[in-house]
Amino acid sequence: MDRKRLQFLLEVAILGAISFVLDQIGFKMPQGGSVTLSMLPIIVMAFRWGILGGMLTGFVSGSLQALMGGYILNPIQATLDYFVAYALVGVAAVTLGWLLSSKAKSNKGSMVTAIVVGTIIGGLLRYLIHFIGGIVFFGSYAPEGQPVWLYSLVYNGSYMIPAIIISAIVASLLFTSAPRLLQPK
Repeated sequence: MDRKRLQFLLEVAILGAISFVLDQIGFKMPQGGSVTLSMLPIIVMAFRWGILGGMLTGFVSGSLQALMGGYILNPIQATLDYFVAYALVGVAAVTLGWLLSSKAKSNKGSMVTAIVVGTIIGGLLRYLIHFIGGIVFFGSYAPEGQPVWLYSLVYNGSYMIPAIIISAIVASLLFTSAPRLLQPK
């Protein structure tokens, strides 16, 4: 195995594990979900290695969460809430070209914008999956008379929106203060 591939796989494993650990630290919601920095390592990998790196790291993180005590009702719900939702955070890398171009021009404002937009895209994709799962699998938690879709939108938004904002801020601070992290050596 060549050195670059080995580095990639090691970073996926390590940052996937860090994402899992960060998910254990934060504000936990009563029916699942939490405000944490668990998306940050996935975003770091997305901006270092592209969509594949980000998605694999998210998949590792989601797998660890499912295996280490995730709330699982059935295989479809587990697949959506853990494997798919976390893997989709890696789509943050859709703004990688923009980010690297901004870095080359030493344009920190544009770098921050690319990081924030990418983080919002990846975070909203995760939110979408949790929203769908909330409608399909957790509708019984909706208060009497409230539409299930509205309950899922508000409940999942109550932790996902803060998590997206916090991740975007920390990722922006990280990459603008240490832009060398964008280039795997």
